[in-house]
Amino acid sequence: MKVPLLDLKAQFLSIEKEVRAAIERVLDTQHFIMGPEVTGLESEVAAFVGCSHGIGVSSGTDAILCALMALGVGPGDEIIVPTFTFFSTAGCVSRLRARPVFADIEPDTYNIDIKTLPKLITKKTRAIMPVHLFGACADMDAIMEMVKGTNIAVIEDAAQALSSKYKGRRAGCLGHVACFSFFPSKNLGGFGDGGMITTNDANLGEKCRLIRTHGSKPKYYHKIVGANFRLDALQAAVLRAKLPHLEAWSAARRRNAAVYDRLLAGAPVKTPVVRDFNETIYNQYCIRSTRRDALQQHLKQKEIGTEIYYPVPLHVQECFAELGYKPGSLPVSEEAARQVLALPIYPELTEEQIRYVADNVRGLA
Repeated sequence: MKVPLLDLKAQFLSIEKEVRAAIERVLDTQHFIMGPEVTGLESEVAAFVGCSHGIGVSSGTDAILCALMALGVGPGDEIIVPTFTFFSTAGCVSRLRARPVFADIEPDTYNIDIKTLPKLITKKTRAIMPVHLFGACADMDAIMEMVKGTNIAVIEDAAQALSSKYKGRRAGCLGHVACFSFFPSKNLGGFGDGGMITTNDANLGEKCRLIRTHGSKPKYYHKIVGANFRLDALQAAVLRAKLPHLEAWSAARRRNAAVYDRLLAGAPVKTPVVRDFNETIYNQYCIRSTRRDALQQHLKQKEIGTEIYYPVPLHVQECFAELGYKPGSLPVSEEAARQVLALPIYPELTEEQIRYVADNVRGLA
């Protein structure tokens, strides 16, 4: 049996007519940059997450960069980020010549360890950027309480968490501003790059809208120096066709995860831990094994797709060497990087496929 890590074709075939109709709609108008498809998606995503403002942008990375720019982050500022995450979280901070301050993670959820934050906060701290890793929210109430009465902003890196819930509230309206990705592998993925910023702060939302179009309003009149972070109408149209299916896809991921949890019970691997206050969407289903590399090779031989998220924590990446972190600085993240392995979890998986994966995991783990 062949089980890919992700099967985008299976999802597409289930909604092909809707997606093609959405694309045809854009072709008929020949309006490819911004426009009604983008504003429609913005209002729909904002309503979905429970925020007042949605700002469509060109990628999840650009969502983070735009949000940081809107907050005025620059040289001398410090932004606290987890070290166990995708590169964009910290890379965008460095692009603005601010300093990423790396935090370790909880050993079971992989989210930022809030107990470590007080010692990392300084007079230079401009923002904290928790990541809702693998689709489960960080403990946002605790973080928001920590910054109450300060000028520290909280930016949700919610790239992997659209439709996740925290204490009944959706990711994307838990901090001061949130950033989503529509990369094709995400639980709501486009046909290329795309992203979204959500916020309840009208001034911040307007600043983001200004920045994404070179700081111009009206056209050719530039109030500030911005960038080109515009979202294509074709991507917005595709995402609008897919958004009504998101809840069902998220529920299917949770069902698949429950099957894995049952079949892997008692196996010498650690299955994902989800806090009681979270309803995750399992953008990834990551197990841990002390024999991770051998297990991955074994599964590859059985034609089972896997991925390592993430093999090298950010604090020991070569590009951040000047920050002075050394191996052993953030040991929980470093151990996770040696042990974590993502298994197929996409909604269209059959129970037969899940059993095949689980049997092979148990066979070597």
